[in-house]
Amino acid sequence: MVAEPQGSRHAAAVSLVGDALRKAFGSGWYVMVQLPVALDDESEPEPDVAVVPGTAREYWDAHPSRPVLVVEVADTSAALDREHKAGLYARAAVPEYWIVDLADEALEVYRHPIPSPQSRYRWSYASVQRLVRGTAVSPEAAPASAIPIGDLLR
Repeated sequence: MVAEPQGSRHAAAVSLVGDALRKAFGSGWYVMVQLPVALDDESEPEPDVAVVPGTAREYWDAHPSRPVLVVEVADTSAALDREHKAGLYARAAVPEYWIVDLADEALEVYRHPIPSPQSRYRWSYASVQRLVRGTAVSPEAAPASAIPIGDLLR
């Protein structure tokens, strides 16, 4: 399977998210951009951005397996990110998952994974919040940092 080339909006947004999260989390955290995360024996996705404890050197021999935050940037993939990826990340107990929705210029924040027999992968998030420009978000693992939603968008 050949991956489609990234559009400029998607690429720019991934960079903006990475920059904002590096600033918000600071030292002691590794902000990974489009790199593998070993969620379980069956799944090793490459999210647009993931935040894990430590530094890149700590993952020399194995991919990180416990991200505190995963972010997907959705230009045309919002439905897939909501239905498929949210269940996958919830099943792996990723505590916080964001979707940067470029079409609607909004951020969807998913928190607190819970069993959900009717959902894909049988897991979902208990809390879903949609934030727009003019508001801010504080990652649960970096609660003292407020990231303006506009910093994640054009």
